[in-house]
Amino acid sequence: MKNHINPRRNFLKNAALGSALATFTSGVSLASTSEKAKARREFNMNYAPHFGMFKNHAGDDYIDQINFMAEQGFTAFEDNGLMNRSLEDQKRIGAALEKNNMTMGVFVIDPGFNWKTGLTTGKQEFKEAFIKECEKAVEVAKIVNAKWMTVVPGYFERRLPLDQQTANVIEAYKLASDVFEPHNLTMVMEPLSDNPDLFLRHSNQGYLICKSVDSPACKILYDIYHMQRNEGDLIKNMQLCWEEIDYIQIGDNPGRKEPGTGEINYQNVFKWIDNQGFKGVCGMEHGNAMPGKEGEQALIDAYHKADAFK
Repeated sequence: MKNHINPRRNFLKNAALGSALATFTSGVSLASTSEKAKARREFNMNYAPHFGMFKNHAGDDYIDQINFMAEQGFTAFEDNGLMNRSLEDQKRIGAALEKNNMTMGVFVIDPGFNWKTGLTTGKQEFKEAFIKECEKAVEVAKIVNAKWMTVVPGYFERRLPLDQQTANVIEAYKLASDVFEPHNLTMVMEPLSDNPDLFLRHSNQGYLICKSVDSPACKILYDIYHMQRNEGDLIKNMQLCWEEIDYIQIGDNPGRKEPGTGEINYQNVFKWIDNQGFKGVCGMEHGNAMPGKEGEQALIDAYHKADAFK
């Protein structure tokens, strides 16, 4: 006799199996999503790597590197050379950041003139070149959904008194603020330690300029590495200028490598910054202390250690 299968029983059996499978796969999916979400919340602050920092893990492609950063829990990214990249690459970068829900950090505005002369001179030709690049930066910012652009005024003009040079920089930054403010963009001036000929070297200089420009489009980029070299007393000096600081960059000293490779107590510094309620970007503006994949993993581990302040 041929066996007959009860259609209703078969339907219920299949339905039960389907339900169980759906529950199982749903659980896997939810677990996977949960793990990814957990990874994205691993760090307390928005640390921003740059291209090349993880190329041994991710390869040379820009998008693969951004994806790797996101997988490691980094929620921001910065690219000093963005303005010099092709439009196609700018669009690819912007799309990758949007896909990974990452914040775009700074890119550099380079007016193209020799920094041994510059905005400190007050010369019209340099102001015009600077403003022209600021206008270009607005269009680039739209592509990658950026908010911040790094600016530096250039070298001392030895033939002018310091106060006149400061006034010239303030005038130029007022003009630039008129370009950025309608777009809710912010240029962040960076005091540097690369050599003593640079005009802008201290955080209190930046504070004075910001107060004089008096615009939300003109703030300070506080690079901890440079400021440790130029003035030290990091937390006190950040506190004095805090209302004008809108962007942070990181690098240990000496060596300008990841936290833990030099003299700065980054766990305490990060704790103080976090306690101020800072929700902006902390750019990883440094090199890797060790080469290869091992060096890249050591860098990631160093950030986990420095970030463990809660």
